Parts: sequence; structure tokens; C-alpha cells
Amino acid sequence: MSDMQLPTIRYRATKFGVTRITVTDGAPGVRYLQADLALGAYARRIADYLVHWAETTPDQTFLARRQQLPDGTTGEWQHITYAQALASARSIGQALLDRGLSAERPVVILSENSLEHAMMALGCLYAGVPYCPVSPAYATLSQDYEKLRHVMDTLTPGLVFVADATRYGAGVAATVDPDVEVVAAAGHLQGRDATSYASLLVTPATPAIDAAMHATGPGTIVKFLFTSGSTKLPKPVINTQRMWCANLQQISLSLPVFAEAPPVLLDWLPWNHTFGGNHNFGLTLQHGGTLYIDDGKPTAALIGETLRNLREIAPTVYFNVPTGFEMIASAMESDATLRTTLLSRLKVFFYSGAGLSQAVWDKLHAIEESAIGERIVMATGLGMTESSPSAMFVNSPDVASGDIGVPVPGMTLKLVDVDGKTEVRYRGPNVTPGYWRSDAATRDAFDEEGYLCTGDAVKWISEADIHRGLRFDGRIAEDFKLSTGTFVSVGPMRAKIVVSGAPYIQDAVITGLNRKEVGALLFLSAACRDVANLPADAPWADVVQSAAVRQRIEAIVDQLAREATGSASRVARVLLMVEPPSAEKGEITDKGSLNQRAVLKHRHALVEGLHDDTLPFIIKPTV
Repeated sequence: MSDMQLPTIRYRATKFGVTRITVTDGAPGVRYLQADLALGAYARRIADYLVHWAETTPDQTFLARRQQLPDGTTGEWQHITYAQALASARSIGQALLDRGLSAERPVVILSENSLEHAMMALGCLYAGVPYCPVSPAYATLSQDYEKLRHVMDTLTPGLVFVADATRYGAGVAATVDPDVEVVAAAGHLQGRDATSYASLLVTPATPAIDAAMHATGPGTIVKFLFTSGSTKLPKPVINTQRMWCANLQQISLSLPVFAEAPPVLLDWLPWNHTFGGNHNFGLTLQHGGTLYIDDGKPTAALIGETLRNLREIAPTVYFNVPTGFEMIASAMESDATLRTTLLSRLKVFFYSGAGLSQAVWDKLHAIEESAIGERIVMATGLGMTESSPSAMFVNSPDVASGDIGVPVPGMTLKLVDVDGKTEVRYRGPNVTPGYWRSDAATRDAFDEEGYLCTGDAVKWISEADIHRGLRFDGRIAEDFKLSTGTFVSVGPMRAKIVVSGAPYIQDAVITGLNRKEVGALLFLSAACRDVANLPADAPWADVVQSAAVRQRIEAIVDQLAREATGSASRVARVLLMVEPPSAEKGEITDKGSLNQRAVLKHRHALVEGLHDDTLPFIIKPTV
């Protein structure tokens, strides 16, 4: 091979729908981006998909979940076909219709992803009754139930569904008015009656429920999804039929792989979040696919369940967050069964929630090339709860960490220069009309032209080829100034630390507001336990105190310092975290991504100690 010849990289065949974009100049500092691909017609209501597949492929499995055994383990898969799902949706919908529920008195769902959760949601969809899947952490991890109480007070539900009355009972007792009906799939409430979920399932459906379904349309509210609420209480995002149906069409046009054949998913991403509940659940229903509910998660305690499932179920598309891909990549290196099953018919990987380390990316590609002789495309994009969620997707296999791509069809991106960065704003049929019962928050969310202000900063992947689209450039609200007046761009710095620190640094929180120097709180990865020669369940305090681990981190900090170009890009001090991110405190979201602002809020004393040199084991560069 000559110096001018490079090896050809083969990817498993994957099509991309949006290959070109149009850029139009607006006022000074403003540009507009659109896909050169029309959105076209899309469904009027989500329930139309359920009816279609129940008639076309009635015996096809729609949803499956392993049986939950009394000892806390899981057993064999339990399946629900499309025909069964439609029948359950009609019966539950009739029961909700009989109760006179509405947007003013919606259904609140307290449940992990489950078959019962899905049937309640479909019943609401069919009856035209809005519902709200709530983060289980609000009811199970919280001590004061502040966020759960906020949800109940904001929505004033007419019915609350709990998957397990025993598990959710304390949260219900603390936040749900005594006159609100509670429906329970299992367990018992203390001092309060509950309606059985089974009784809803046997409610005779009448022509009234089908009429109610047909009366719903694009403007009907489907659900309320609460934002994460990192520093304030979460906001209730209105999700309409138009938003969800339009976005499913936008996704399918952008990544046609989803529409080529009924997809098979194995997925843990929570339905109270837009990625799992709108994107993944919706794509399965739209295309008559099968969704296997994964009770695993990318945590040390639960990744084993995910790996068990992936050895058995071969997905056609696979969604996860970067932490999950890191764990799966490590497991695939030595697990032939996992490699064979997972890669057998996979068409695309898709990640979201944070930047994916290049080391993990390279490891996945190396495993794929060795096992199947080609690479699997790793796709990603950008979106938010307010955009249903998808606003952009990459449009080429040539993807690097941070790339987010081009706008979905039918959506206009507005690029606005803000404080030396470029904010991206959204307008399209998939964008929310606002926040429920929150007029002030709604007004604040949109600019003078009606574009949703995202707070996300972007830049071109390549100014020489705009059709490749955009890269993520951090959150404008997270950026700050040093005491010298120098701006620190948090997103790119955080990504650089994670990439340079792979595989030892899991994530970083940037500090230094109104200080002379930039600092960072570092969360270490499981690889550091191996460096310290400690078992997988060793406390992080032991890991942090390992001389070998500290030497590795010191080398990374020195390398970052050598590559810095000034005070705004130089990490002058770091602190290794002993306590992992807390879901209860909002430091880590339901989908596993780190919440920078929440960590800074709850670890203020550590930040102060880091910059005041009053804490032990602060690491500083030696160069």
C-alpha cells in the first residue's frame, strides 16, 4: 500500500434521507437552515398506527417484558400482540371515558417501563385523555417529594396509576389528594383504597370509545412530559398529536432504516423521557415493530440484565447512552455470544445524552470489523423534550463525537449569534405550543419570530461543506466568565476532558465561575478499579486514593495543560469524586446523562474547596 492509499472503511448499508440543506440569511447575525426534503403527509393521530397493525399483523408481538419474579429476578418473556394491545387500549380507554377524564383532570402514571404502563398509555391515547408518565425517582428516591408534589399540583390529575402500590405508596400518600382515584397493578396502599388495574382491562368497550378516538386530531394533547428541572422545578411540556406524528415522520425520512422493515428494539430508556417514550416507543408503533423492554440499565448493578437480554434478543436498531455503549463494548471483547447476537442483524447504533468517547467508538468499530468484517453506523442527532424530540440527525457514516447533523424535514433551524456563540432555535410542526398552565414560561421560551430558544450552541462540522451540518458546541447557559473576564466554553472543554481521559474519566463538571482558573470535578469510570487492582464493587474512596489511579489522572491533566491555548482552555485543578452522581438530587437524569448545573448546586462546598485549596488530593498540572 502506498502512502497515498488509505484502507477502505466498509459500513453495513445504511441510507440517509437528508443529503442537502438550504441556508438563508436573515437579519445581521441570523441564518435559517432547512432540509432539501419535504415532510409530506403524516398521520393525524398515534392511535391510527395501533389500529392499522392490529388489523394487518394482529399476531405480531408489539411489546414484551420478562416476568417479574418474587425474588426480584426476571423470568421468561411475556408478550402482547398488536391485537391484544388494541383490545386493552379500547377497554382501558372506555374506563377512562366513563370517568370523565380530560386535560383538566388527566392521568398520571407512576411506573417504570412495563406492559401495564404501556397499556394505560395506549388507553389514554385511544380515549383522547392526556397522560403524564412521571420519573419514578420522584416517588421512590426523593425524601421530600417536592418534584412529585409539583407534578400533582400542576396537573390536578383525575386518576393516578401505580405499577406497584406498595413501592409507590409513600409518594402517593404524600402528594395525591384523597379524592383522586388510584389504580394499582400490584401491591396495596396503606389506609387508602385502590382500584385494580385488572378491572379496567375487563371494562366492556362500546362504540363511544371508538368515536372518542376518531374525535382526536392534530391539536389534541396526548401527554405532558416534565423537563428535568436541574435548578428549578420541572416544566410540563405539552405534547400534541401533531407534534408526535410529525416527528415520527421526520425521523423516518431522515433515517430511512427505521422504515425498511418492522424494527426490533431492546430498550431500557425511560418512557417518562422523550427519547424513550416518544422516539423509541413511537417508532416501534409507527412501523409495526417489536419492543422488548429491558429491565437492565447502564449501571454496575443492572448492566448484567441488559447483557443477558442482548445475548438472546437480536435488535435491528439499538439505542443507548454513551455509558451504556462503553459497558457493552467492554463486555463484547470477551463475550462471543453477545457479539454474535447483537451484531447479527443490527443496522444502526444510536446514542444520545452526552458525547461518546472516541476510545469507546474505536473499540466498537474494532470489534465489529473483527466479528462481521464491517462497521455499524453510529448515528446521533440533537433534540429536546420541546421538539418531540428530534430536530437534527447526522447524514453520513463519517461521524465524530459531537456531530449532530442537519435539520429534519419540515423544520426550520434559526442560527443566532449570542455572546460569541451560535444558538440554534426551532420552528416546525414537532415543536410544542408551550408549557401547561405556565404562560410566563411559554412566553420566555419563544423569540419574537416564534422560534423555540433552545440554549444549545452549534457550529459547522465543516464550513467548506455545509451539507454535513452542525456540531454541538455546548449549552450557552453553562458558559461562564473567569474573574479576568475571559469566557469559558463549557461544552467543548467537558468533551475534551472526557475524550482525552478515556477510558478512565467517565464525565466532568467544569468549575471556575468568577475565579481566576478553570477547575473540574471528575467522575471516574470502572476502568480505574482495574488500574487500582480493586474489585468491581470497591468504594470510590478506595479508588480515588490509589496511587496508580492518581498517576493516570495526573498524566491526563498534564496532557490537557500542554494542549491548552490560554486560561479559558487550561484545566488548572481537578478533584476526583468519591460520591457518584445522585439521581435523587437530579445530578443524573433518568437516561443516565450528567446534569452539570445540578452537580454544581449540590456540590458547592467541594467547588469552593477545590478553588480555595482547602481540600486534600487536588490534582494540578505540573507543566
